[in-house]
Amino acid sequence: MNSYTTIQGDIWDLIAFRIWGSEFLFPLLLEANPKYRHVHVFDGGIKLNVPQIDTTMYTPRPAWLGDVEV
Repeated sequence: MNSYTTIQGDIWDLIAFRIWGSEFLFPLLLEANPKYRHVHVFDGGIKLNVPQIDTTMYTPRPAWLGDVEV
């Protein structure tokens, strides 16, 4: 398992976007870091566990959001 050290003001979906390129994968971070589930906005310097995932298994936009209107 890899790790990520937070920057002041980080939020779950922003961290997921930085790591995997998709904010919709943040539940995987929550699952790997139950100790911090209650945190909405992080202080700097907190080391989070980052599970290794195959990002090709996930779509960039979850199906429940529907199609993108152009």
